[in-house]
Order: sequence, then structure tokens, then C-alpha cells
Amino acid sequence: MKKLLVTGSSGFLGWNLCQLAKQKWQVYGTHFSHQVEIPGVKQLPADLTDFQELQRLFQEIGPDAAIHTAAQSQPNYCQTHPQESRAINVTASWNIAGLCADYSIPCAFTSTDLVFDGLNAPYRETDTVSPVSLYGEQKVLAEQGMLERYPRTAVCRLPLMFGGAPAAKSFIQPMLRALKEGQELALFVDEFRTPVSGNAAARGLLLALENVQGRIHLGGKERVSRYDFMRLLIEVLGLSDAKIKTCRQADVKMAAPRPPDVSLDSSKAFALGYQPLCLREEFEALRGKV
Repeated sequence: MKKLLVTGSSGFLGWNLCQLAKQKWQVYGTHFSHQVEIPGVKQLPADLTDFQELQRLFQEIGPDAAIHTAAQSQPNYCQTHPQESRAINVTASWNIAGLCADYSIPCAFTSTDLVFDGLNAPYRETDTVSPVSLYGEQKVLAEQGMLERYPRTAVCRLPLMFGGAPAAKSFIQPMLRALKEGQELALFVDEFRTPVSGNAAARGLLLALENVQGRIHLGGKERVSRYDFMRLLIEVLGLSDAKIKTCRQADVKMAAPRPPDVSLDSSKAFALGYQPLCLREEFEALRGKV
């Protein structure tokens, strides 16, 4: 079997990716501070911000392909820790692209819908980027630098992701826990995304790895607000006692500015065979898992 290097295998997306990829690849996953056991996947500790360590990693594994999912992906944290987050989000990404170029192997990178300002959705791959947060700016720099160093890179812009994973949680788990404890959640009615499950995103990444050079959007099929997303999830899971209320972005003070609508147009990926399910179908598959 060919060898696939997956950075950030202990994260939510990395975990989903390893589960899927190990069916066809010999998978090597990296983690930094938090190790997750994934049967059939060889886990390696790695500080991706150390270039010499990255070089050793490539030399030891000799990968046939690489998917870079590792990141500091909390916009508020990036906003208040600019140098620390840049080291992993930008510099490490550039270096990984350079090493993939040296080895002449397929490379896929996970970017974000937050490279846009949210004023002209839905966004296509050719639309001008205009991030409003430092996290979005870092991802734009990573995209540009990786493609300069290695034009064969598949830059995959991903939306808000959700799902069930035994060892790695998405954003819905703490929210569901709070609702089950009787807390009331306030959710945005004026922030729109095109969410997708971690499993669907992983399938899209593997598809892009083998078929895409340049940018591609891997969004879901439905544009939805945070409030309507959670309202549907509560309905499908049968949480009749759950309490949610509406709020607006302006009601919540956060370190990082938030764009209002970064819905992605993923027609290009759909034409390649990317097939995320509708939200209701995805939620029904989560029964008993979250």
C-alpha cells in the first residue's frame, strides 16, 4: 500500500480522514500535544513548526502523498496569539508544500471559508479573498505560499464541520452537552455557512488529493444559519426539552471579527464526484453517536 502522511491526525477532521484513508493507504498520522489512538494508523509525535523535524519526518516515512490538516483553527485564539498561530498556520504549511515539491508527491491542504469577508456569498474558487480575521489572513497567506512553492497542491477550502468521533469532538458536542444539562443556548441568526460532516469533508479531501491542483471548495449543499442548524439537529435527535434562542453577531463580543455569510459554491467539487448528504440525512446518521 502507498504511504499517506496526515498531519493533525488527533483533530476532528484528521481523525475522520485517517478512518477513511486507512482503507486504501498505509497512513502515518502526526500529533503535537494530544495523541489519539486510531487502529491501523501509525501515530508519530511531531512539532511541525520545526523545519528540521519536518525534514526528518519526510525522510523516515518517505510518503507517497500528504494531506495537511494540522492548524490552530480557533479564530479568537489566532487573533490574540498572532505569532504562535502563524508558525503552524502559515510557515509550517509553506514548508510542507516545499517538501512535497521536493518529493514530487500529491499534496492537499485544508483552508477555510473564512478567507472571505461574507458580503458576496455564495463564493466560488475564483472570487477575491478578503478575510476579516487574522485566522482568515493566515490561511490566505498559507494558500498563496503553498501554491507558489508547489502548484500541484490541492487547496481545499472547508466550511464549518460537524459529526461524531469517539476521540475527537466537533463544535456540536459541547453545545449538545449544555442543552442536555438544561442550559439555554443563544445562536446566531445572521451568520450563514454551508456546513458539512467530517466524514464528507474527508472524502472530499481524498478526492481532491488525486484530482485537483489549485483551489477547490468542499462545502455542504445547504446554506444555513447557526440557529437553524441547531434547531434541525435538535429536531432530528429528538431533544424536545432543548432550549435555544436567537441572537445576532453584534450581541456577542469576540476577539476575532466574524463575516456574516461565507457560504461556499462547491459546484466544481460536485462535478468531480464530491457528494455530501443533506443536513437531515447527516443528522439522522448521528443518532446514538453524539
